[in-house]
Amino acid sequence: MVNHIVKPLAPGLYFVATPIGTARDITLRALDILASADVIAAEDTRSMKRLLDIHGVPLGDRPVLAYHDHNGDKMRPRLLAYLAEGKSVAYASEAGTPLIADPGFDLGRVARSEGYLVTAAPGPSAVIDALNISGLPTDRFMFAGFLPNAQKARQTALSELSEIPATLVFYESPKRVAQMIADAATVLGGTRQAALCRELTKKFEECLNGTLNELTEALSERTLKGECVVLIDRKGDEDGEDMDVEAALRDALKTMSLRDASEAVSKASGLPKRKIYQLALEIGKTDQN
Repeated sequence: MVNHIVKPLAPGLYFVATPIGTARDITLRALDILASADVIAAEDTRSMKRLLDIHGVPLGDRPVLAYHDHNGDKMRPRLLAYLAEGKSVAYASEAGTPLIADPGFDLGRVARSEGYLVTAAPGPSAVIDALNISGLPTDRFMFAGFLPNAQKARQTALSELSEIPATLVFYESPKRVAQMIADAATVLGGTRQAALCRELTKKFEECLNGTLNELTEALSERTLKGECVVLIDRKGDEDGEDMDVEAALRDALKTMSLRDASEAVSKASGLPKRKIYQLALEIGKTDQN
């Protein structure tokens, strides 16, 4: 068992990222803060106590207080009173990084405005994990959180995001994800590359890749479980009308590696890198024969 470093923390608010699935993904610094904080606030106190127990962090007589969207207005003054007394307060959402589609924003904003230390122990985030495994571009991305539940409002929100030159990342429930992806295919175009990641870091982790049309078809025959992250590639010139892609690839391959040529032509054409890479492989096979 890891011996957690217990030492007095400077008075202030400490946002602590917690695992999104696998309990061992928590950082040592996060455990040190949870072991040392005078007060622990959590979106779900049961989950927090279970996490502390798993990692052998003694709670003692320290308070563990619930702070979430439904009680924030009432609980914030109490947490701020602890800060005014010179206490250290650690806050963690139920899973992942606080404030990323989770409670905590108003608490941090008020604490900062009143001059208290506000800092964070970074760690797990479903957004970053999904970007890592999706195979979609990570050079620029936009996290758009949860889309509206109503179909018309959801389609309107998707339309407003259609021209953003970045990978779009959404959270979605397993009950709505199939309809959400179908709406995305309708609004954004069914040929856009996308990925659906679920059960991240858990035993049944899965990442489905394909166009929005392909994912829509695949999900029509499945019932999913577990929180989902949906990623959608930026808009591109799916037909390659603005340039002769094959000619550009052949020219690039004269001076560049297959990988570098694929990346360069992908950026120039707006077509998915995977599609360009496959074309480059076919060109290579043809030239060899």
